[in-house]
Amino acid sequence: MPFLSFARLLIVVTLLAVTGLASAEPDMSAPNAAAAVAAGKITLIDIRTPPEWKQTGVATGARRVNMLHPQGAPGFVNQLLTEVNGDKNAPIALICRTGNRTTQVQRYLQSVGFTQVYNVKEGMAGSAAGPGWIKRGLAIETCTAPC
Repeated sequence: MPFLSFARLLIVVTLLAVTGLASAEPDMSAPNAAAAVAAGKITLIDIRTPPEWKQTGVATGARRVNMLHPQGAPGFVNQLLTEVNGDKNAPIALICRTGNRTTQVQRYLQSVGFTQVYNVKEGMAGSAAGPGWIKRGLAIETCTAPC
């Protein structure tokens, strides 16, 4: 069931991208995201899965919201809204392993009314956008069971 919801999410994101209805929001470097979280200016959301959180740890201050939520896309959005006190205008930054999933989720969240969604495109492990949270030596919290 979660796979079907994820597949629907990807279809929506693809349609938005193809039709031009989704516009990319700004990207954010890992150091800028860390500073914004530390200053209380943004909520960092790690959208990876529990095994990934356990494997690498989680960026200090990040909230864990598994994009493969057991209740699908609606469950993901509801949990995200809980993390930002129901405010779709609250600034959030999304992080995953390499920035691929966050790009998709960023567009989806924009399509359902979130207005300030930033993408940490270098992710935890690094990508063409940068070396990543871990290689930059930014603070990480270990994730113990349950993650």
